[in-house]
Amino acid sequence: MKKLLIICICVSFLSCKNESKLPDPLEAGWEGETVCEVIHEDDKMRILKCIFQPGVGHEKHEHQPHFGYTLKGGTFSITDSKGTKTIEVETGTTWNKDEVSEHEVLNVGDTTAEYLIIESK
Repeated sequence: MKKLLIICICVSFLSCKNESKLPDPLEAGWEGETVCEVIHEDDKMRILKCIFQPGVGHEKHEHQPHFGYTLKGGTFSITDSKGTKTIEVETGTTWNKDEVSEHEVLNVGDTTAEYLIIESK
């Protein structure tokens, strides 16, 4: 009986893991089309290049901690847990996220935007 109780408790804890059902940035696309490609990957990092034509976005997805760099800026509508906002992202803008984050974006401007996402493994 004691052994059964221990097994039930272990199974209960394992089934309560908070696993995301969201795709990562590479898996996420827009209306069935890919927006990111791997430009480098090794055992320490993965670098993605993501291109957003006007009217193209990135479906809701999850990022592990990462560093980002804007190759070509643009105007985006970004929806995350805090709501939706429209921002102008300038070429050369960088950002760093130390925790897991999730969002959806849409290029609402009239120029093509490009980003690099650098993820540690």
